[in-house]
Amino acid sequence: MHLRGFLDFVRKQGVVGLAVGFILGGAVSKVVSSVVNDLVNPIIGVALGAAGNLKDAKLALGPVSLGLGNFVSTLIDFTVIALVVYFGVKWIGLDRLDKKD
Repeated sequence: MHLRGFLDFVRKQGVVGLAVGFILGGAVSKVVSSVVNDLVNPIIGVALGAAGNLKDAKLALGPVSLGLGNFVSTLIDFTVIALVVYFGVKWIGLDRLDKKD
């Protein structure tokens, strides 16, 4: 009786989707970070004329140096992880576990 109530709560509140997102995000984040840092960033850095790596690209505004390359690298990393999690959940079919009212 109490287990059914708990399962209904989990389905109605979308906790399953949230948990799956955290688990998949944690599982693939190191692999995706490595791909982005070791493969994508050096290629983009060379193409943009940075010192061989996108993370090393800086924007100098007078005495201030902004780490623009590191910011762009982090955005690429986040985007790739979000896409992997999204398509992973869709492919496995876990998006249908949550009940819609």
